[in-house]
Amino acid sequence: MGKTAQSIIIKPIITEASIDALQMRKYTFAVAKDAGKIEIAKAVEELFGVKVEKVNTMNVNGKSRRMGRYEGKTPDWKKAIVTLKEGEKTIEFFDNLT
Repeated sequence: MGKTAQSIIIKPIITEASIDALQMRKYTFAVAKDAGKIEIAKAVEELFGVKVEKVNTMNVNGKSRRMGRYEGKTPDWKKAIVTLKEGEKTIEFFDNLT
């Protein structure tokens, strides 16, 4: 029972740094914690119809949060920066952000 592309790619990350990286054909996504680089590359190719050159991943630790006297922590998550091959079309979702 394999994972679907929709379950691997959770959501795009929209920050100033990720928008600046779009000029270098780099797209940033929050991905499933147990997803590998090859799985992420195949999921992006399937969902957006583009060719992936490389994938960089990093585990992001959750932050401590307080609400009054109660203390908790946001969940840990995984981030993937996907670089598209040279001459590849852009991902339409990100087009109106730049």
